[in-house]
Amino acid sequence: MMKQTFQVKHAIGGRMFIDSDKHGVPYTQEAQGQGWRFTVHVPNGPMLEEVLAHKHELNVFIFQEYEDQPTLKTWYYIKDGQVEYDADKGILTIFAESRIEYYPHEYSV
Repeated sequence: MMKQTFQVKHAIGGRMFIDSDKHGVPYTQEAQGQGWRFTVHVPNGPMLEEVLAHKHELNVFIFQEYEDQPTLKTWYYIKDGQVEYDADKGILTIFAESRIEYYPHEYSV
C-alpha cells in the first residue's frame, strides 16, 4: 500500500502553502510535453492568494510513502511562474519543467 502527499512550498525559506494531507485538496498529476502538469482544486481565499503572490518562487513535492520500503520524494521545479487559476472552476494549474527523485533517508545525518 502506498500513501501519496502533494505539497506546494515557497522556494525561498520553504514555507508551506498547500499540503494535501492537511488541507484535503484534491489534485491530479500528469506528464505534459517535456514536463508535468498539476491540477489542484483550491477555493479562492488566503491559501490561494499566497500561492499566486509567490508563483515565481514555488516548488512542488510529491511524497510516496510505502509500508515496506523507504519514502520516495520527488521535487518538481516550477520555472517562470507557470501557475494559473481558473476562478470559475476553482482549479489551480502548476506546470513543472524538471524534477529530481530521491530517498530522503539517504541524505540524513
